Amino acid sequence: MTRYEKSIYDIIDTSHEHLTANQVFERLKKVYPGVATGTVYNNLNKLCKDGFIRKISLDGMLERYDTIRKHDHLVCKNCGEILDIAFEDLTYPLRSQLGQDFLYYDLKVYRLCPACREKTKDFHKNKKQEESEC
Repeated sequence: MTRYEKSIYDIIDTSHEHLTANQVFERLKKVYPGVATGTVYNNLNKLCKDGFIRKISLDGMLERYDTIRKHDHLVCKNCGEILDIAFEDLTYPLRSQLGQDFLYYDLKVYRLCPACREKTKDFHKNKKQEESEC
């Protein structure tokens, strides 16, 4: 592993967030001020390909990077907040249903986070209020 790979891996492995490539770049730049964004992208792709980290892709949002430790995600469909959660391991039921082994699975449960749920509730409340005033 090159020094950049090792540093990028450490940044992702010790983060409690799901970082974008730019966030990784900003953190790496503190250690290696001359690092280029292309270097970060190339190393992120290599770390993913080699199975050291994983990429989280969400429709309409920037890709994020995460550890490969077994866990699942709660994703807010509105703001994109991602939280780690540990659901019951589905490996055995999936393997039984498929009738064969597989490499891994990635479970994302979509919801509205409490803040977005509150905003939606306020929006509908205000909308009803406006309609009753007409």
